Amino acid sequence: MLLDCETTGGKAPYHRIIEIGLLVVEEGQLVEKWQTFVDPRVPLPPFIQRLTGISPGMVAGAPEFADIAEELLSKLEGRTLVAHNARFDYSFLKNEFERAGISYNAKPLCSVKFSRNLYPQFKRHGLSQIIERFGLSIENRHRALDDAEMIYKFFQKSSALFSEDEIAATCKTLLKRPSLPTLLNAKEVEKLPASAGVYYFYDAKGALLYIGKSVHIRNRVLSHFSSDHKNPKDLQMSTKIAHIDFEQTPSDFGAQIRESNQIKAQSPIYNRRLRKVKKLFQFRSTEDSQGYLRLNIEAVETEDTAVEQQFGLFRSPRQASKKMQQLADQYFLCHKLLGLEGERANQQPCFRSQLKKCFGACHGAEPTAIYNERMTAALKNYQIKLWPYAGPILVEERDPQKPDQVAFHIIDRWRYIAKLALIEDIYDLGYQLRDGSSQLPEPDHASADRDETDDRFDLDIYFILVRFMVDQEKMKMNNLKVWDLVADQID
Repeated sequence: MLLDCETTGGKAPYHRIIEIGLLVVEEGQLVEKWQTFVDPRVPLPPFIQRLTGISPGMVAGAPEFADIAEELLSKLEGRTLVAHNARFDYSFLKNEFERAGISYNAKPLCSVKFSRNLYPQFKRHGLSQIIERFGLSIENRHRALDDAEMIYKFFQKSSALFSEDEIAATCKTLLKRPSLPTLLNAKEVEKLPASAGVYYFYDAKGALLYIGKSVHIRNRVLSHFSSDHKNPKDLQMSTKIAHIDFEQTPSDFGAQIRESNQIKAQSPIYNRRLRKVKKLFQFRSTEDSQGYLRLNIEAVETEDTAVEQQFGLFRSPRQASKKMQQLADQYFLCHKLLGLEGERANQQPCFRSQLKKCFGACHGAEPTAIYNERMTAALKNYQIKLWPYAGPILVEERDPQKPDQVAFHIIDRWRYIAKLALIEDIYDLGYQLRDGSSQLPEPDHASADRDETDDRFDLDIYFILVRFMVDQEKMKMNNLKVWDLVADQID
């Protein structure tokens, strides 16, 4: 429930609500919009009229709050109240309900705090700043329904930029302060930063239990300790945690890459097992003698493959086959032409054609052009992204609010080469700026540390890089800058 109130002033015990706008959202879908003026039965101050555009004539004859209290309460009950500067709206609602003889209590979720937690790189988090930040369009600023819609669009934008787990962790810690594991000293949590990075859970003997990442380390760690554990493994891990360590990164970009590489390098007990593999699997499309496109699953060597030429990349034949079956169901593709069903003699129809789930390509009943068009559409989203640069690049990652937080990443054809803290190290690795300029980005934090990785193609790193580098808004939000590099030619 996203709600905004316009009022006659800023003091809830004294001033009155003059307009309410709300949006009901269920499972991410907007299901209802509701707006009403409220007659405050007191004069509207001139500055409120100028700010909101609400005139005395617009509230004259409108229902008083007591008249709409029951209807409003029915919409609020059982839902999380989300508002910008939630304490303001909640205090006005609580006071108005109390005057109407109704007790209303809620734990509101403040979108200002939500913004501050997910976007620590920005100084200001007012609704006007958020509207400007995302380039949102609003017709009537300081009107209840319009402002509520801006909050909704802000959450939509955030859901596109951050993972579901990150959003859920932020909301959970804002709504509830969880109890800490019995073996964990509160000082271990107090030292955690409210910024991006990677965190490490250890048991009392120093064994590494878990590695995670977040744009707000403290909130994400606290979310692990909520009493409503999703599964026994979470509860079991929580009872063992005795020490927490962390590494800060300038943004979510560096945090995601560092987490992926560290999990593979250190194999924590409770992380999903991730490992670099020498062999992946892909879809290979070929045309048979009848002109129909067929699909096969084949292995790809990660050292040699030109990944931008592949359809899909999978860790196992089973994973590839499962995705193929899903595409067949979605696009009515023939199992026989996909190799999921054995060949039948004399072009007999496949089993799925009897169920009306195949339109007859297996026995020539469907024109090749129509079938191939569906096959092409099915594979469109599984085309490996083309590398959008002429060669290797240097990604400068910098936290604008913390000048000492800066990192430089060398990437080439979706392969992560190295992380540098000292920019001049590009020369030691055999790179220089493509334009020949000696003007390098200036580091604010000098360090001799260098984090080099195995530069074979890594599927997890590929997905991380694609999420950022094909999304200019995400690049901007994380303050990422790209410099073209060229490898030194050594004769």
